Amino acid sequence: MGTRRADLGRGYAVALASAAVLSLTAIFIRYLTVNSNLPALVLAFWREILVALCLGAVLAVGRPALLRVRWDQLRFLLVYGVVLATFNALWTVSVALNGAAVATVIAYSSAAFTALLGWWLLRESLGPGKVAAVALCLCGCVVVSGAWQASAWQGNALGVATGLLSGLAYSVYSLMGRRAAQMGISPWTALLYTFAFAALCMLAVNLSGAGVLPGTAANAAGILWPEGTAQGWGLLLALAAGPTLIGYGLYNLSLGLLPSSTANLLATVELVFTAIVAWLVLGERFTWAQVLGSGLIWAGVLWLRLTEPNESS
Repeated sequence: MGTRRADLGRGYAVALASAAVLSLTAIFIRYLTVNSNLPALVLAFWREILVALCLGAVLAVGRPALLRVRWDQLRFLLVYGVVLATFNALWTVSVALNGAAVATVIAYSSAAFTALLGWWLLRESLGPGKVAAVALCLCGCVVVSGAWQASAWQGNALGVATGLLSGLAYSVYSLMGRRAAQMGISPWTALLYTFAFAALCMLAVNLSGAGVLPGTAANAAGILWPEGTAQGWGLLLALAAGPTLIGYGLYNLSLGLLPSSTANLLATVELVFTAIVAWLVLGERFTWAQVLGSGLIWAGVLWLRLTEPNESS
């Protein structure tokens, strides 16, 4: 039991650190989409390829053994990368169809999806404590994002379906991260190969949908050599090498210490951190609804932490 509690403690610390770091990505992406000429899906492609290049260079110098994988692991990581690319693409389209608030709430339906799929596929626990924590965190996401207001919903069936699929894709990503840990794949190895394969998938999406899909460039030249200022490219590199690489790396690490449903549930705290950073950095007003929603999310996390050691996983 002592070892179990110690693993939970480390896992919670790593997962919350991941949420804090990943919360910075929204600030970077908002600035880049507003102040640069990079379309959303082109930005996603370059973000993914830069993560793979930065991490590949670091591992080649410091831990070359982590670059080697078995063929069965490579096949798994290929699928894992496709899932990551699918989530990124669905999330981008969901934001375009639903707006940021509704898209965020629907994407965090992944907490419920992961709890159910983890219980079904990985035999993870799904006790009353976890169910209550999921409910509290989802309610908190609704309040923080402002999706409780009728004006936030556009009545778009395609948009809602796309959003739910993005939540399902993120839950599958979490489950596959847990499975990668069980297969003995290093979190950093998994991160390298999934982002490399995701970049290839995103490149294919951009090339095939150029000028047609929302968020793509008008032609191949706009994908492979898009326009952008030196400052914009510097920020994109910083986004890839900083919040994305470190945040996803910590999240993958937490999946080796926690059930996938718990790690995914803790990721909802990212919404709170993003609101705080936006308030501090961008001067965005922190409303009473955000305070209330943040409290609900933290209450869910605290309830989960108090009840989970008593539930088998």
